This record gives sequence, C-alpha cells and structure tokens, in this order.
Amino acid sequence: MADRLTQLQDTINQQAEHFCNSIGILQQFSTPSKFPGFDRSGSQTPQQQQNQEDYAMLFATLISRCAKDIDTLIESLPSEESSTELQVQSLRRLEAENKEAAEQLEEVVRQGEILLEKIQGALSDIAQSQLDMQNPILILNKDIKPQL
Repeated sequence: MADRLTQLQDTINQQAEHFCNSIGILQQFSTPSKFPGFDRSGSQTPQQQQNQEDYAMLFATLISRCAKDIDTLIESLPSEESSTELQVQSLRRLEAENKEAAEQLEEVVRQGEILLEKIQGALSDIAQSQLDMQNPILILNKDIKPQL
C-alpha cells in the first residue's frame, strides 16, 4: 500500500480528472446560446435533458466524495506538533507489539509441527495396517518358521 502522500496525490489527480470529465460533459450536452440575428433552433429532447441531469448528479457525487477523501487524507497526515520523541515512543510500542506477535506465531508454528508429526505417525500406522490386512498370507508365513 502506498504512503499517505502518494494516496493524497492520487486522489487529487482523480479529482482533477473528475473536473475535466464534468467540463467535457457540459460542453457535449449544453444547449447552445441564442445570438441576435441567428434563427437557429437549439431545443433539446426530454431524453437529452434527462441525460444532462444524470451526468450532473453523477459528477457532483464523484467530486464531493473525492473532496471528502482528500480532507480525510490531509487530516491523517502527521502534524507539526508530533515531535520526534512521540514518534520514537510510537515506534517502540509498535516494535513491542510486533515482537509479541512474532512470539505467538512461533508458538503456533511449534504446536503445528508437533501436531503434524502425530498425524504423520498415525498415517504411517494406518498405511502399515492396511498393507498387513491386504496380505494375510504373509502374516501367517511370518509366524510359521521354516523347519529344516
């Protein structure tokens, strides 16, 4: 995952893209203005007006959501008030949590290895029992010693 500054830059770029696209939609679907001396009709169909309203709502939603994301990212940036000492304390706390999690993981791995050995032993016993049951003649022959 990217750091907060990169996320902020990406979100600002996305906001600029939304602005650019919304202006393009406005240019594409806007009604022409009437100029004196021109008798050209620029009326729109109801379908075009509905599309224009839908695009306006869509881009208004996208732009406002993106603005909220930008505000959230800016608020999450470290402030000037956070001193080096506070950051060191935070890093030490995170380091301790990481060490504790590593110890727990090692314990779980150790228990898993013990369980795996037990399962492998049980599977070996099952396989040997199945082989012994498939060849009962061999079992009888093992019990009977040849007499010379």
